[in-house]
Amino acid sequence: MAPPKILDELAAVAKHMQQRFEEQRRLLSFSEYIQLFADDPVRQTRDASRYLRDAFLHYGRDELTRPWGNLVRYRLFDLPFAPDEEARRDALVGHETIQAELFRVLSNFAREGRANRVVLLHGPNGSAKSTAAACLMRALEHYSTLDEGALYRFHWVFPNQGKLKGSIGFTGRRSSSPDDQSYAHLPESQIDARLFMEVRDHPLFLLPQPERKQLLVRAYEEAGATEAPPNWMLRGSLSHKSRQVFDALLTSYEGSLEDVLRHVQVERYFVSRRYRVGAVTLGPELSVDAGERQITADRSVAALPSSLQAVTLFEAFGELVDAAGGVLEFSDLLKRPLDAFKYLQITAETGEVALRSQSVQVNCVMIASGNEVHLAAFREHPEFESFRGRFELVKMPYLRSWYDERDIYETQIAKQAQKHVAPHAIEIAAQFAVLTRMRKPIAERYDKPLRDVVASLTALEKMDLYATGVAPARLDHEGTKLLQAAIGALYTESEAYPVYEGSLGASPREMRTLLLDALQSPRYECLSPLGVLEELDRLCERVGEYAWLQEERVSGGYHDHKLFREALRQRLLDTFEDEFRVASGLVEEDRYSELFDKYITHVSYWVKQEKVRNALTGQYEDPDERMMQEVEALLGVTEGHERQRESLLGRVAAWAIDNPGAAVDNRRVFAPQLKRIQDAVFAERRVAVARLTRDVMLLLREEDGGLDAARREAAEAAVSRLSDTFGYQRSSVADAAVALVRERFADLLA
Repeated sequence: MAPPKILDELAAVAKHMQQRFEEQRRLLSFSEYIQLFADDPVRQTRDASRYLRDAFLHYGRDELTRPWGNLVRYRLFDLPFAPDEEARRDALVGHETIQAELFRVLSNFAREGRANRVVLLHGPNGSAKSTAAACLMRALEHYSTLDEGALYRFHWVFPNQGKLKGSIGFTGRRSSSPDDQSYAHLPESQIDARLFMEVRDHPLFLLPQPERKQLLVRAYEEAGATEAPPNWMLRGSLSHKSRQVFDALLTSYEGSLEDVLRHVQVERYFVSRRYRVGAVTLGPELSVDAGERQITADRSVAALPSSLQAVTLFEAFGELVDAAGGVLEFSDLLKRPLDAFKYLQITAETGEVALRSQSVQVNCVMIASGNEVHLAAFREHPEFESFRGRFELVKMPYLRSWYDERDIYETQIAKQAQKHVAPHAIEIAAQFAVLTRMRKPIAERYDKPLRDVVASLTALEKMDLYATGVAPARLDHEGTKLLQAAIGALYTESEAYPVYEGSLGASPREMRTLLLDALQSPRYECLSPLGVLEELDRLCERVGEYAWLQEERVSGGYHDHKLFREALRQRLLDTFEDEFRVASGLVEEDRYSELFDKYITHVSYWVKQEKVRNALTGQYEDPDERMMQEVEALLGVTEGHERQRESLLGRVAAWAIDNPGAAVDNRRVFAPQLKRIQDAVFAERRVAVARLTRDVMLLLREEDGGLDAARREAAEAAVSRLSDTFGYQRSSVADAAVALVRERFADLLA
């Protein structure tokens, strides 16, 4: 026997479930539903496209600034309603342009009255087309549980005549019973049959079309609606099975609609991917998207009144029926033979799919996916033009910001690794993937002098430009301004080309596999960036398997996967050096910024030929020429000091124009100059950092390696700083130290 406490808890759960059932208004009579409709006619009569559009709006949007422009991100794709870990893993990373395109298409559907085209997401394999569709479906699942997203359908109920007074049903006489109310809330014991309607007809379809139209138009006007009722509501009609029941009842009741509507039980339903209700994914296999079958003589049918038992009832089935009210995704649609989806032309155009004995209305947003290879073949087909008007093509390339790419691997690999993920391991994979997607810009599209700047842009510089918006340090002030202003044009330059930027390159799927392989490397105790580089070497040996490895290399390092790996290795070692320099404590990082801030202040007064107030004495003095020249020496400026100073002040002025009212952030405006100062100062202390790095290696790999107490203490302090500041663990610190000693500091330590 269960303990009393458990029984009490079970009773509480049951009570809460009953309360929630009632609060959600799960079962209604027709008159109760009409009251619900009267309270908010616009919400209660949305078709699938408006319902999905409203879901976009319900979850809100964020304004984002990316190097290539200002964008809108719809929070729906972040899955804010999902558990944190699940949301981070399954959310759509990046692709704000595609989100905006989907919202645009849905808004157009709403204006036109229905979803009259198939939305075809096309792009390379692994570009998150299915993820986008899955986010939409999950949003609809959650939205349908809210009051704002409540959805209703109806079924037919037939009471047990022996349980009720009077004569009801199919006797040809109207009931005179005092129990003259709807049968929707009768207990099961008083119901002989409940006829389930698989096609989710709207309850208002029970009203004659002319009167329904008048009702809708008037209700929308009184509600102050900005849109007309959707065509689905104005012109829709009952499904075949429901029409047969309705007509039989109407005949039996001698035309009394009120008596017919007593048999209507309105039911709230919820979108569900698992149970294929309003959210259905159809694979490329040749399954039937819609069909019909005769209802078999089960107990519920045998309990129907005799007048209906004589009618042959057919029910529709299939994905197009299951998806009603929501989204139907055709996964890899173009892998099907053309004849297998030819019906979509007329279905999109008319909003109906023809079956043997009936035409079923299609009330769903149809989203298809296809890769570029199949789309290119489809374009060559003589019937493509007839399809083109019924497809809304939405291009979905690979991501081109390695920050976004890194987020994919952080959530899908790093969070599941069950091992320490060393700093920069995910970053290396993301940068390599994006580098393989870069295409050399066509400089001839641009006017001089931008043309020369664009022509000189390397693949690595372009990758950095997309991620950070920072121009290469080698450019002068004018070249930097020109290039930064042209980032948006560069980003969209190849969209009209057959082979556009982001259509070829390493897929996130391939990179995830590579990271999992690197996790299992016997050489490293963690997911190491060095292990990732080794796996990249192995991957690039499989030239015959990947088209992006077969592309011809062009100037600027584009499509040169060997150069990519070498450059990323050198960048990784540069980063290791910087981090070990910081961990050494030999130079305080803030000193660079303080020195440069002071330099910029004195340059400003020098250019304006004004005096600087000495903070200690309060006296006004000439700008410190000696200090300015020392900083310029660190910057590598040996001559042309006047031009250098005026150029720097021009950058300050440009920042002020672009950011009115904001304080000048020297770390952003002069990031390349600060890096040069850091490198110059570090060069003077590089031997000391090299020795400390060797001591760290000896401490971690050779059990102190004969270090005295002072050296051991300094090495431990460096390991601690690397852990606290950059997220290392002892194993990953050791890997980095070994790499630096072997590849960077060998000559210094000889």
